[in-house]
Parts: sequence; structure tokens; C-alpha cells
Amino acid sequence: MMDNNCIFCKIANGEIPSTTVYEDDMFRVILDLSPATKGHALILPKQHMANIYEMDETTAQKVFVLASHIATAMKKALNCDGINIVQNNGEAAGQTVFHFHMHIIPRYINDGQNINWIPGTSEPEEREKIAQKIKAALN
Repeated sequence: MMDNNCIFCKIANGEIPSTTVYEDDMFRVILDLSPATKGHALILPKQHMANIYEMDETTAQKVFVLASHIATAMKKALNCDGINIVQNNGEAAGQTVFHFHMHIIPRYINDGQNINWIPGTSEPEEREKIAQKIKAALN
């Protein structure tokens, strides 16, 4: 299903032009208009889903297989030194367009980008409580 108000739906389904590097019946992979590095691409499902929470298992499996293929092709074609695969869910996590998308970002030594976080701390008891909550939610 497509959301007529979603710009990524329109791009993924060919209504808005893009620089496409791959397309099949489920996905379009485009070069980002505001790339973090040269070759930064976005995997866009053609079906609208706001985030990973709305994604079915089949699509989830296929998007990660596709990410692996695109990353491997980038490594070969662009001779990059590494790859970041980034996928944000929710405003607090940095999501700005609410159509699931995955960033495939070629990385180069001294490219000036910094995709990191500040490591925190946790106690064993705290980790155990958190693990139990997550396990309970899986059922």
C-alpha cells in the first residue's frame, strides 16, 4: 500500500525522479540527495511502512539481504574503506522521514563523518532487569 502524502512512497514508486542504483518489485535503492559521503544510498520499500515496527518478517529479511548486496557492490565499485548501515526509528532516534528507509553509507578514511555514541555504564542487576522485560515482550 502506498501513502499518497509520503515523498518516499512517491520516489520508491517512480513518481518522483531519483538516481536509482537498484530496483525490483519490492524496493528501490537511490542515491541520497544530501549524502554523508559519496555513494550514500537509501533502500526504500515500495510499500509504505513508517518504521521497522510496521514491517513484516518477509520484508525485513529481504531488506537485510539487499543491504548486504548493495554494500558489497559499493565496496567493489567505490573502493571505500568501510560501510555504515543505519536505520532510524522514531524522532528520538533521528528519523526525519516517516517511511522506513535504510542508509547504506560508504566510509573513507578521514571522510570527516562521525557516526558514534558515547558509551555509558550499567550494572549486572540493571542489565538482567532489562533483559527480563525484553524477553517478556517477545512472548
